[in-house]
Amino acid sequence: MSAEPMELPVQSLEAPALTKAQLADLLFEQIGLNKRESKDMVDAFFDLMAERLVEGEDVKLSGFGNFQVRMKAPRPGRNPRTGELIPIEARRVVTFHASSKLKEQLQQELLGDKA
Repeated sequence: MSAEPMELPVQSLEAPALTKAQLADLLFEQIGLNKRESKDMVDAFFDLMAERLVEGEDVKLSGFGNFQVRMKAPRPGRNPRTGELIPIEARRVVTFHASSKLKEQLQQELLGDKA
C-alpha cells in the first residue's frame, strides 16, 4: 500500500499583516473614537506592553495568549558564508504562547468548522 502525499493549499510567504494604523482605523470605525484618540489608544496599548516586557513581566491577554521574556544562553554560531565560528552572546527574547481558545479557533478555521 503506497502512501500518497497530502495536498495542501499553497499560501504566499508574505501573508497580509494587521498594522497599528489598521487597528486605529478599526477603533475609529467601530467604536466611534476620533482618529487621534484611536491612534493614541493603540500606541498606549503597545507602549504599555513593551514597558512591561522590558521590566521582565509577562503580558497575559485573556483568550489570546501570553507574551514572555526569556533569557537565551550564549552559544557558538557559524557564519554561513565563510563557515567561521562566531560566538552568539546571551540575550533576552520575547516569546508568544497562544491561548487554548486561540489555538481552537485556528484549528476550526483550518478544518472549515468540520470539527
